[in-house]
Amino acid sequence: MSAAAVIAVVGPTASGKTALALALAQRFGGEIVNADAFSCYVGMDIGTAKVSPADRETVRHHLIDTWEVEHDISVAEYQQVARAAVDDIHRRGRPAIVVGGSGLYVRALLEPLEFPGTDSTVRAKYNAELEHLGAPALHAKLAEADPAAAAAILPTNGRRIVRALEVIELTGRPFTATLPANSSVYPDVRIGIDVPRPVLDSHIDRRVEQMFAAGFVAEVEALAPRLRQARTAARAVGYGEVLAYLDAQITLDDAKAQTAQATRRLARRQLTWFKRDSRVVWLDSTAPDLVGRAASLVAPRLAL
Repeated sequence: MSAAAVIAVVGPTASGKTALALALAQRFGGEIVNADAFSCYVGMDIGTAKVSPADRETVRHHLIDTWEVEHDISVAEYQQVARAAVDDIHRRGRPAIVVGGSGLYVRALLEPLEFPGTDSTVRAKYNAELEHLGAPALHAKLAEADPAAAAAILPTNGRRIVRALEVIELTGRPFTATLPANSSVYPDVRIGIDVPRPVLDSHIDRRVEQMFAAGFVAEVEALAPRLRQARTAARAVGYGEVLAYLDAQITLDDAKAQTAQATRRLARRQLTWFKRDSRVVWLDSTAPDLVGRAASLVAPRLAL
């Protein structure tokens, strides 16, 4: 591995990925490529715990504030733009550090994933079924066609269920056949941050309190007309809960509690996703020398 390497820092939300990535970038002269599905959006700052402007001044970041909230990012689009960023970083002789908890985004960047085209007629058919039958019924159909895909997709995630069924119909193969195992586009090292569950839950509760104290409700209110028209951005944890509060459907305390609960569920799913990747080297987040341990994994693989 050389300076044209990719270092991936992964793990559940609120585990400390951003801080570790910043420390590694400063130590090795790297630049950071965002792999969080919602930090890509302009204006979604507090709710996504977006890296601060000051940190972006210190370390160059890519794919932060890249799209407006109305834009529905596809994984294929993210792959194209993120790889262009990594290639640009490498051309300037620096290592790229990918950081984020969106597991499919990380895989799309690092691995030779294929994204079959779309067919408006097929997609319209499944979208109609989604509207008529609901996501759980469509998820049951996916479970019959591709149990592995169904296991990886939430029964409530109608958009991903529709996409999986579309790919299966178009290719005649399971959706999971487009996800190759253990191959990489770039030489990479993958570092996971492992957090004991009680510690992680405490971090999440504290983060949610800080979000609301920092003006999260005002952020969502400012974005509300556009979020209501968006499909992808509106799925970010916390934003739907605050929209429900703004619509007087729930109380502010309910919005906080539901945001914390949804964030804990997200963290569990992220951890399950990344634990399936045997290439990830897991480091204890509570270790006092976390940065040193991570650096010791990176240094031998860089031509420094």
